[in-house]
Amino acid sequence: MQLDDTDRKLIVLLAQNARTPVSELGRRLGIARTTVQARIDRLVTNKVIAGFTIRKGEILKSAIRATVMICVEPNAGASVLSRLKTLAGIESVHTVSGRVDMIVEVSSPSTEALDFVLDQIGQASGVKSSESLIHLSTKIERSG
Repeated sequence: MQLDDTDRKLIVLLAQNARTPVSELGRRLGIARTTVQARIDRLVTNKVIAGFTIRKGEILKSAIRATVMICVEPNAGASVLSRLKTLAGIESVHTVSGRVDMIVEVSSPSTEALDFVLDQIGQASGVKSSESLIHLSTKIERSG
């Protein structure tokens, strides 16, 4: 599917605030409300837009966040991933190239809860080693 400049601008506006009324999007883009709705429908149908979501406010965000870099034993990736899926606080898991095999994003309400999750990760069958990076503050956060 080809995206034109209007599609790209629409995606940026929706990424900033997916609840922006279609009439307001039309005004900002200089096109009719019905045209905006048709474009949104087309972008969703063609899987350019996978869905609409919310960003957590400060009250809902966990107090402690960490990135965990994991080295996995040969042929153990699937079993490690299965174990990670069962752990509370795991927000995302990415396989990566480089000196580690997986990067895991973790959030916890306290240091004690984070310590428990980190222990569970380290004890998972197939995990050769792990290294944790505790997030101190967020300087830039982009979405979309």
